[in-house]
Amino acid sequence: MAMPRTLDGYTRPVTVPASRAVALGLIAGLVGGLFGIGGGVIVVPGLVLGLGFDQHRASGTSVATIVASAGAALITFAGDGSVDWRAAAVITAGAVTGAAIGARILHRIPAATLRWVFAVVLVAAAFRMALT
Repeated sequence: MAMPRTLDGYTRPVTVPASRAVALGLIAGLVGGLFGIGGGVIVVPGLVLGLGFDQHRASGTSVATIVASAGAALITFAGDGSVDWRAAAVITAGAVTGAAIGARILHRIPAATLRWVFAVVLVAAAFRMALT
């Protein structure tokens, strides 16, 4: 099976120690459930810095983990009435479109640029949260 092509060459396979991967997932799920953030805020840096993934594969792998973890958190949030379903539906319409576009253009962006933009977005979000 051919590996997806990136601007950096071919995405390389990574051997992931199960204990480290489970720990990363546990931390991402806990932080995502507590703060309502996408697990990618934790998973992507964990995959790149802790498990040796390249930026492109980390993005794709992170998205694959978000579906199950978001579903688990949604069950709890919905059960206690913490979901504004109308807002969620409207946001989802845009998010689905944006995610599809982002996934299609991901491999056209160099890994170094992805890392830089990801870091800037995280810092900007943290700064804005701290000021509100």
